[in-house]
Amino acid sequence: MLEIVISALVLSAIYGLVAIGISVTWSTLGMLNLSHGAAFVAAGYGAWWVSENISDAPVVVAIAGLVTGALTGLVVYLLAYRPLANKPNFSNRSLIATLALSLLATQAFLSLFGPRVKAIPKLFGRERLEIESIGLVLPMSQVGIIVSATLLLAVVVFILQRTRLGLQTRAIMQNPEGAALVGINRETLALGVLVMSGMMVGLASVLLGQTFFVSPDSGVQPLVKGLIAALLGGLGSVPGSVIAAGMVGFTEALTVEFFGAQYVIMAQLILVVLMLVFRPRGIAGVIEGVRE
Repeated sequence: MLEIVISALVLSAIYGLVAIGISVTWSTLGMLNLSHGAAFVAAGYGAWWVSENISDAPVVVAIAGLVTGALTGLVVYLLAYRPLANKPNFSNRSLIATLALSLLATQAFLSLFGPRVKAIPKLFGRERLEIESIGLVLPMSQVGIIVSATLLLAVVVFILQRTRLGLQTRAIMQNPEGAALVGINRETLALGVLVMSGMMVGLASVLLGQTFFVSPDSGVQPLVKGLIAALLGGLGSVPGSVIAAGMVGFTEALTVEFFGAQYVIMAQLILVVLMLVFRPRGIAGVIEGVRE
């Protein structure tokens, strides 16, 4: 059971990084960013390329993933947000644009890197942490994933709660028209939000890529799981996304243990359906009426 809990925490930490990016992007910009999967793959390939050609030092590889993810956020801003921001039916147009970017990126990665998977160096080594009192042996990779993802989530929460960017973000979440009236520049904020969400996805890619490797379509599963967590948590709620990521991670770990990996998506979608039936706004979603 302890091994299941640790596995669930690892998955929850990674899915939380993706889900918060999706949730914050939607609540501030009104855009459901389906190119998160492409950002995940781009960051993975960026970290792999740096490890092969520059340095395989853990810090360098992690920074490469973060920077590549941030650059992907910049590309999304330039190609999918800025040209469409003031156009009618922005939410649908941006949805299609980010989906198109994702599909194009998948083909580009396939042409550049081929179909074979790439391995990212182990950032936290191959040692194991032994807790003799309870008879538990943990790979340091799992401990590192939980700690590093938690630290980044704490930084993001601090930014949203204690900085000017966070204040502007929360203002647009609560009242977009009022935020515009007091002089908040939505385009500048959009750039910051997309770059920040790209960095979170970049770290998630580096952490997960150590176990599941990187391939042109390796971003599909994290995108689906991130969307599930964002919907469960309530689009626009960071605490809700964190709680929902935990639910998704524990559902996956328990399903794999007792029923098999082939039933994971089914179990998680059942969780989403139940949430939509009994609480359509998700665990903590409160802004649908405000945005409308």
